[in-house]
Amino acid sequence: MTAAYTLYAKPGFTATTIERLCSEARISNRAFYECFGGREELLQALHERCVEESLSVVAKALEEAPNTLDGRVKAGIRAYIEFTTADWRRARIMHVEVRRSGDVLTLSRQRAVAAFARLVEEASADFPLGTGLNRRLVALGVIGALQELLIEWLLAEDQPDIDELVAVAVHIFNRSLGTG
Repeated sequence: MTAAYTLYAKPGFTATTIERLCSEARISNRAFYECFGGREELLQALHERCVEESLSVVAKALEEAPNTLDGRVKAGIRAYIEFTTADWRRARIMHVEVRRSGDVLTLSRQRAVAAFARLVEEASADFPLGTGLNRRLVALGVIGALQELLIEWLLAEDQPDIDELVAVAVHIFNRSLGTG
């Protein structure tokens, strides 16, 4: 898993063969197949681990946040961005390789987005939303915006500052949820 965490982040999932994974991990191909059905299964396990850890960090931040929508938005976004960007490999697997892997992570990605959307919905449930707006669709929209901001952080030559990412994401969330 450790070798895949680095190799799947760079050079990336599609460029990483089982032979290279096994060589990096110093295990035989047979040992690999005793643990995983293939490199796709390993990528899914890595992605799911990253998502679970991220969800846990954000949920804790939301529990400790001030009981205002703005307080929850700021705490949740800062926790997610700081945790995700603390290890570029995690950020890359969750936001770049998840898309580059084709259909391999489609279901895993959908489950992750749904879990994060539930967090946004629950964190904002006590606060009014614009008339006629579907809270779930708003949650999906702001999650998409946050994902694109993190992709920009990962791929841009002139990488935005983490505080700038947080400020922009908070602005988008607040405007979308009706607080700013």
